[in-house]
Amino acid sequence: MLLGRVSAASRTLARWERRSARGGGLLHRALVLRSSRRDVTSSGNNEPSDSGSAQGVYRGSVLLPRTDFPLKLSGQKLLERELEIQKECGFADLYTWQRERKAKKEFCLHDGPPYANGDPHVGHALNKIMKDIRNRFEVLRGRQVHYVPGWDCHGLPIELKALGDVGAGGLEPLQIRHKARAFAVEAIARQKAAFQRWGVMADWDQCYYTFDGAYEAAQLKVFQEMHKKGLIYQDLKPVFWSPSSRSALAEAELEYNPEHVSRSVYVTFPLLTPPPEIASDPGLENVSALVWTTQPWTIPANQAVCFLPNARYSVVRRKDNHQLLLVAAGRTAGLTALLNTELENVCTYTGSQLEGGICKHPTIPDKQVPLLPSDHVTMLKGTGLVHTAPAHGMDDYSVASRFKLMVDCLVDEDGSFTDLAGPELRSLSVMGEGTDKVISMLKEAGALVREERCVHSYPYDWRTKRPVIIRPSRQWFIDTDALRDKAKGALQKVQVLPESARGGLLATLDRRTYWCISRQRSWGVPIPVFYHRETGEPLINKYTVSHIAKLFREQGSDCWWGLPLEALLPAEVLKKSKAGPLSDYVRGEDVLDIWFDSGASWAAVLEEVEEDSDEAESRLSWLPASLRKPLVPESDSRADAYVEGKDQIGGWFQSSLLTSVAVRNKAPYKSLVVHGFVVSEKGEKMSKSVGNVVDPDVVINGGKDAAMPPYGADVLRWWVAESNVFSEIPIGPGALSSAKDSVSKLRNTLRFLLGNLQGFDPRVQAVDPKEMHYIDQYMLHLLRDFSMKVTDAYSEFDAGRALRVLQAFISRDLSSFYFSIVKDRLYCDPEDSLGRRSCQTVLEELLDGVTRSVAPILPHLAEEVYLHAPGHDKGETLFRSGWIKSSSEWRRPGLVEAVEGACAIRDSFLSAIPGKNAAQYDLTIAIQPSLLFELMESFQEEPTSTSSQLAELMMVGRVSLTTELPRDLPPDALICHGTFLIDLEGGVIREDSPYTIAAVPASGARCPRCRRYTAESADCLCPRCLTIV
Repeated sequence: MLLGRVSAASRTLARWERRSARGGGLLHRALVLRSSRRDVTSSGNNEPSDSGSAQGVYRGSVLLPRTDFPLKLSGQKLLERELEIQKECGFADLYTWQRERKAKKEFCLHDGPPYANGDPHVGHALNKIMKDIRNRFEVLRGRQVHYVPGWDCHGLPIELKALGDVGAGGLEPLQIRHKARAFAVEAIARQKAAFQRWGVMADWDQCYYTFDGAYEAAQLKVFQEMHKKGLIYQDLKPVFWSPSSRSALAEAELEYNPEHVSRSVYVTFPLLTPPPEIASDPGLENVSALVWTTQPWTIPANQAVCFLPNARYSVVRRKDNHQLLLVAAGRTAGLTALLNTELENVCTYTGSQLEGGICKHPTIPDKQVPLLPSDHVTMLKGTGLVHTAPAHGMDDYSVASRFKLMVDCLVDEDGSFTDLAGPELRSLSVMGEGTDKVISMLKEAGALVREERCVHSYPYDWRTKRPVIIRPSRQWFIDTDALRDKAKGALQKVQVLPESARGGLLATLDRRTYWCISRQRSWGVPIPVFYHRETGEPLINKYTVSHIAKLFREQGSDCWWGLPLEALLPAEVLKKSKAGPLSDYVRGEDVLDIWFDSGASWAAVLEEVEEDSDEAESRLSWLPASLRKPLVPESDSRADAYVEGKDQIGGWFQSSLLTSVAVRNKAPYKSLVVHGFVVSEKGEKMSKSVGNVVDPDVVINGGKDAAMPPYGADVLRWWVAESNVFSEIPIGPGALSSAKDSVSKLRNTLRFLLGNLQGFDPRVQAVDPKEMHYIDQYMLHLLRDFSMKVTDAYSEFDAGRALRVLQAFISRDLSSFYFSIVKDRLYCDPEDSLGRRSCQTVLEELLDGVTRSVAPILPHLAEEVYLHAPGHDKGETLFRSGWIKSSSEWRRPGLVEAVEGACAIRDSFLSAIPGKNAAQYDLTIAIQPSLLFELMESFQEEPTSTSSQLAELMMVGRVSLTTELPRDLPPDALICHGTFLIDLEGGVIREDSPYTIAAVPASGARCPRCRRYTAESADCLCPRCLTIV
């Protein structure tokens, strides 16, 4: 036998529950349902109305929902209410409160500093709200959140905006710095006010700023450690150089213009000394190597022509002029079409056979350049032979280093040719007139084979939006090549969301052999170096840097320009440095790359860098007392998460990783969350010129146009939460209107729950789960399952999944199922009856669970609901009272199977009466003696009932439970069949139970009070209502 059959189904359930207690869980929700729950809100609506005189008489006895919680808030009232909630519920104090409470675990989200150069935009909103959702979730679940907002305050964009049209001409560095600081401070104030209005939780009086002296001192400590390890050095190397800002740039400071137009040229380099293999073949005396370049201005700096050693190369003869050209064999087809002439193959060689060849420079008569092997040569375009100018290319420079070639720089800081380029090119801009002149010189020399217009991706200065060039400059570098393997190893221990972003991080590490960290500007952290007046030799060591760091901590980095040299380089420091007299030295004028500024933020905010406790306390004095201590030991001094846009894959994520690995041999983060960019609803990049920019201030407060009403902060937050943040995120009227509708629907559901809890105090009136109706116990089970899913979603930075789980729970489990079933009990049962209090107990748990589940996303709405909710003292706020409260007792093995079995029968019945009112039917359920029959008996012990839990669940007038259908069914009876699979204990208990149902028009009359068809005659009350009225 499957189970010993007992007549009392309640004893069956009890036995299952005892088995669960012994065996660790009897029931698994492994059900095969023939149909999903159907929305019966319209067909089974039992809510009384005033229609008809009889119903109006009894309306006063019906317990309809009552609440002063507003159904709708809009316009100015919405904005005022959100601000009232922020004040009344202590938004400003929440961060400090949670930092001071005792907590077993800490969650650290390190804030990537936004740039202090403008007004807040929707990109800020996306990023800050994403972070705040996670932080608020962690506060609710009882963890101590470590989150210090910061701002990146240095750099050229701020300097340029601060100076405006006046420019820096005639201004001293300190004058420039004071203007830049004032501009940054104003921008920070505007951004900070916006972040607070969005409901972002932080101690806004204790933020970090990269222009703060203590921060700069911590940054110099990182610089010192890296210099001590030989990872920071000075050298003359090609770097990205911006003529428009007259400064070196790091790769992260570039943006690539895919529509850039260059004048590409095909140029011949005649072979003066052919490689031995070519020299030995007759008739190959006048061969020219054919090269292709998109930067003709670099030809005068050419030092070599490179080939790929393992490729094949051919000498081909042009049919139109019989010219012999050396090209890659794989490129001949493309060159045939390009040159519009047949190319006859004369002979073919391997790349390695080209070694030893010497070419003539096309524009410098007496100059010779070698043919050299190099793996950077590509066969995807061009000729397979690469023009190599070591001063103007990173790969070219590598070739020069390997083969000891000259690195001649013919271009100055303005991007113009110097005297070394010769009188014909002197002072010409390389990107303009200089290119024209070089092409003209190639024509005159007979070396120009073809010129064409080339549209391709080209690097631009991200600040000035002008093209950059590559030129050698004496700069300070970080040896990223030496850090690469360590950085990759550290990155393997980091969780990356989405995982696809890991490839970009690794590719950036592979691509970057060195990092130029010096900039020729005034607004930044000075590189703490002194130079010998005569030799230019740098003076930098632990004594000089430590002294400068101490001065910066006390006075700020303005002192680098404000103090006399003897204060910056005192006698004792010179003595320890074993340096010459003070008069031999001058202070450096370069500042650090802003990516180094922000990349050292882990050192300034998260931990100490090899310093004594007194120094650490002083360095962190700008932080609140609760943050001065390092992170708790279990956090390993690493942030739990860095959360930024995908542009930081080559920016802050990289600079933070490299500096932390260099100093501490570990990444500064345990996980990286990489989100996409905000775009218009058409998927276009936001642009003022296009007119598709969405201002978050207008989203919240409304615009001049009626098409943009005030949505408030919660709608903005909902938009962030429901978006697929790991791709491009569209925003516009459609997305915002949809978000508003979703928030309104949620508000309506919460209002329904509040209305039905009027006068209910769960602290004294709650019903023990074991005494509840089975459907109520089942809802607690579903609430527990819901809370676990929502918790998992928030824990994985997936607020969108949390919202989908929430919306499905409300739509499927609450509105379309539970609410429809229990309205009759709520409205028409006696106020203090066990059944009604049982339902109210569940409704209070549902209200609490739903409100807390959405609180990280909608803190204003959540706190507003909590102000109206029963069961807590006045003045208590939701965010100070914990996460969703679910009990393991709510998991009821056996009970779930019973309710799901009844739901399967209910679905079959509702499918047979589409669009009709279930209350107008009586239902007969026929199940052969089986486990399913016993389960249904737990809902209804009598053979026929109008008031059983089974009748309530079916929402019909009467339910008859039998083992077979009666023979005298009326001809209009609706009959349908179904099966329900019971699968318990992993298949140990398994039974496929068939059932048959017959629905007939209700035999009772409609009760004028409860509207159920259970009265004996029209206008007479049903037995239940008679006892109440």
